Amino acid sequence: MDRKSFFAHRNKIMEETVNFSRILRTAMERKGLSQLKFAKLLQIRQSQVSNWLHGKSWPGYYSIRQICIILGMSSDELLELENIKKS
Repeated sequence: MDRKSFFAHRNKIMEETVNFSRILRTAMERKGLSQLKFAKLLQIRQSQVSNWLHGKSWPGYYSIRQICIILGMSSDELLELENIKKS
């Protein structure tokens, strides 16, 4: 991978991380969930939720399923896959 391709790929990943964090934060706010309440519902540490919201890590498959159930949204909505399908 050349330098230009590497940076284009890196920027795309960073953009997706920001979008995921924004979508998750908005959905939590809509449900009135703090990081601590959300973490308890997911049976994880609050610091893990904080890491997701700050783009430091991504949830795994099982967590994504649970997040969608708790927030009442599809994985397509959470991960913005519906925008990719329309392209």
